[in-house]
This record gives sequence, structure tokens and C-alpha cells, in this order.
Amino acid sequence: MQQRPNHFNDLDSAQTPVPAPGQSFEDAGAAVDELCRLYERAINFLSDRFEAIIASGMASERVRAFYPQVSITTTSYAKIDSRLSFGHVSYPGHYTTTITRPDLFRNYLIEQIGLLIQNHGVPVVIGDSRTPIPLHFAVPDGSYVEAEKVARLGGPLRDIFDVPDLAATDDRIVNGNYSPPFGEGRPLAPFTGQRIDYSLHRLQHYTATNPEHFQNFVLFTNYQFYIDEFCIIARQTMAEGGRGYQSFVEPGNVVTHAGQIEPTSGEAPARLPQMPAYHLIREDGSGVTMINIGVGPSNAKTITDHVAVLRPHAWLMLGHCAGLRMSQELGDYVLAHAYVREDHVLDADLPVWVPIPALAEVQVALEEAVGETTGLSGYELKRVMRTGTVATIDNRNWELRDHREPIERLSQSRAIALDMESATIAANGFRFRVPYGTLLCVSDKPLHGELKLPGMATDFYRRQVSQHLKIGMRALQLMSELPPERIHSRKLRSFTETAFQ
Repeated sequence: MQQRPNHFNDLDSAQTPVPAPGQSFEDAGAAVDELCRLYERAINFLSDRFEAIIASGMASERVRAFYPQVSITTTSYAKIDSRLSFGHVSYPGHYTTTITRPDLFRNYLIEQIGLLIQNHGVPVVIGDSRTPIPLHFAVPDGSYVEAEKVARLGGPLRDIFDVPDLAATDDRIVNGNYSPPFGEGRPLAPFTGQRIDYSLHRLQHYTATNPEHFQNFVLFTNYQFYIDEFCIIARQTMAEGGRGYQSFVEPGNVVTHAGQIEPTSGEAPARLPQMPAYHLIREDGSGVTMINIGVGPSNAKTITDHVAVLRPHAWLMLGHCAGLRMSQELGDYVLAHAYVREDHVLDADLPVWVPIPALAEVQVALEEAVGETTGLSGYELKRVMRTGTVATIDNRNWELRDHREPIERLSQSRAIALDMESATIAANGFRFRVPYGTLLCVSDKPLHGELKLPGMATDFYRRQVSQHLKIGMRALQLMSELPPERIHSRKLRSFTETAFQ
């Protein structure tokens, strides 16, 4: 085994890029340009050293590069537009956050940094942080390293390069229970650079599409029928010239451009990933991403944990549910305005006593979309849609228990529908400050003996899936026409918030 010098694990002697001292910027675009430069320099440094070490099988010292960071120091309280829910810090002091993939987040960063400079009248400072970039997040996508070459190094790769550190990837900031160590700045953003990198890689794994394809408006569904219909709409849209959309991306980063009927790049995976994603893309990011999350609250939490780092403007749940009222018919819609959370997957992060409020902008868009699509309005709309409480559980076979206790609880909560994902998605939207909403379709009524039979299900899906999906897409379009400050409600902000949305 190769002997390493004693200074190999001495972090002060690690091989690093030349440190970049902080520079002040009063222009948000220039600040983001510097973030891009520092980030590219850091990952190129790590990638180049990695290739050289793997090729030679030799490493004489530790290799390390750092995330860039943006910081701001204020000495007075800001006079800001109180209608705005983001873009300013709550108290005088020093605030900072590490940044990853500034190329991917460029427009977002320009908006957030620009508001900070405008609201506080002081420059931001861009420079290197002291948080190392893990090698896993620096090597190019698709890189393949032979295990035999790594084995020639004579020891673990983590002895040479930094690896992901769970202590830097948790959700304490966004959960509101983070206290910075003495002498460190308060958090400026809800997620650290390493936490974002972790989710960007998970998104690629779970959805088989690159993060840059994700749009600012997201639909989640628990049935493949909706995805099939979405693909039909998207392909027809591309064939007709795009109608404002520039491309359609499917798993494997298979891209069909506007004006074309066949994909021009990408390779479909041999089998679909766990939660495949499909993207109808607009140049400004205001298109629609749709993800089949499958069944259950665990999947719902997993995917929203990762989509949240992209800071979407809204996400909606479109799926099927059990109708709980005799007056409901199969195919009726349920617009959730409250949730009963019996999914349990978020209990450690968001206590069940925390209310999950309905968001006016989302509710109005959904109701308007139902009216436009069905041709009904006012009192007549009540024929096909009911607004009320949706209960989300983690037991798919809840009907097999003694009915008396669950029925009593559901009745006391005024629930009108039951599913396994909606409250999870709404609660994680609340936790991550991502506007959320739910529109479900009644597919069975187990309390009243109306279960889905094969023939009934086929007819039901044929009639309702297309209309339901069009409603969801129209609701997102209506929200995309609102300015971001209208969508990102102050309802989702706690006592002390990060400046970045």
C-alpha cells in the first residue's frame, strides 16, 4: 500500500485554488457573473485534479475547493414594501449563504440579490466560502470511473477529496430551528449549496431528467394515465409549432423541439425511473413539469424534498381520491381547502398541530380553471366540484379496519375526500414556502359500496383524465400570468425568514 506523507490529512496544507477575496457589488448581474466564475473555477479545479490522480494512481496531498458565497451586512432596519414576502432581512447584522450551480439559478439569483441591494441600499460581497465542494458534486454528469483505478490509490477516495457531509445537508434552516455558531453569519437562503447539490443529484436519479429542464410550475400525479395524456398534449403542441413552448423533454432527456414530431436528442431509459418527470418548457421557465410520484406519502415527501431546492413558483396535486359523501358522484372534483394529516412522514419536520392554510391565489386559479374547462360557473359549478377537507393517510387498506373509529374521525374533521399524497405535498409546500394546491377527482366511494370495477374504471378514466389534466394546466397558466410577489404569499413566512425566497 502506498505510504502517504504525514501532512496528507492536514487541511491547512490541502491543494486548493488561489483564495478569492470578497468583492463588493452593487449590480446583481455582475455579482452573479462573479459567482459563476468562482464556481466554474472550483469545479474545474476538482475535476482536473481528480482526472490526474486517477490517471497516475498517485496523490501526495489532499485536494479541496470551496463553494462561492454571497454575503450582506446591514447596520439598520430596512424600509421595505411590506407587501413583499422576500428580498430583505429582518434585522441588522451579517448574512451569508453558499451558492451552487449559479448557471442554473442565474435568473433566481439576480432577482434575489437585486432586491437585497435595492431594499437595504448596501452592496453584496461575493467570494469563496469555507465550505468544501464534495467531489461527487463536481465531476461532470455521466462520468464513469473504473473501480480498479480508484483501488490503485491505496486508500479511500475520501482521504483525498471531500465527500458529502450530512451535517451540511440537513433542513434546519428551512425548518426554522437553525442557530448559527458564534461568529458566523445568519442564513441568507433556505438551503445551503451542498443541500441543493444533494437534491439536484437525487432529482436526476428519481426522474431521469436533468435539473435544468424543470419548470417553475409543477404538477404531481399518482396515476400514469395523467402522464400519458400529458405526453399526448405536449407532442401535439410541439407538432403544431409549440404555441409558446420551445420543447418537450421526457425521461432520458429525450428532447422534442417546437415544430417537430420526433425527438432530436437524448436516449430513453431501458426502464422508467421511480418517479419519471416530463417537462413542457418555456424559455423563461414558466412552463409545466409533470411528475408521476406513484402511490404513498413517502414518495410524495421524497420528491418534494428535492424539487423544493429549485424554488418553483407553485406545485399542484392532481390525482384520484375516495369520495366520502353520499352526495358525491364518481368523476366529481374536490378542491382541498384544508387537510387532515395522517401520513406521518413529516411529523418530525412539521408538527401535526401546524395548520396548512389554503392559499387564495392558488384556490382562485383552480376554481377559475374548473369553470373555464367545464363551462360551468357560480352555483352550477357545485354540481361537479366540492370544496372541503382532504384527509391523507398512510394505510392504503384503511377500509379493512373496524369502520367505526376511522369514520368517526373523518366525520368530525368534515373530510370530503381521502387519499395518500395530497396533505404531504401541501405540508411540504408550506414547510418549503412553495405555493401549493390540490384538485382531486373522485374515483370510488368505499363507504357507500361504490368500488372501482374494471369496466367502470376504464370508462371513468377515459372521460375524466383529459379534462382533469387540462384544468390543472390551465390553473398553472393563470398563476404564471401573476407576478412572483403575488404568488409567493406572506402566509408561508415565519417570524424570522431568510431573504431569499
